Amino acid sequence: MGFQTEFNSVCKFKSEQELYELLEYGRGKMVKSGFRVYPTGQKVIAYTPDNKAVAIVKILASIAEINFQGEEVTQVEMELVRKLTEQEAAVQTALAHEMFFGEPHK
Repeated sequence: MGFQTEFNSVCKFKSEQELYELLEYGRGKMVKSGFRVYPTGQKVIAYTPDNKAVAIVKILASIAEINFQGEEVTQVEMELVRKLTEQEAAVQTALAHEMFFGEPHK
């Protein structure tokens, strides 16, 4: 049992529905597998399931637990700060691909 830390201010959604709720209602949550530590109180960039930057969000809570199925999960609650402009999204997406989502480090 160990925690994985989400460094570099990345908040990647795996579920389109969770992302939609955040963008539509201004608040939302996502569930990630495994124990993870998110920077509660900080602003981070949110990414779509296909690795595109879409918004700045503020992490409100990060709760790591073992669910009823015995799986380690982390729930992250957040609020929308603002959507990114088209230009901001393009730059953040390109940088994130190089830094986080591209080829594994050697």
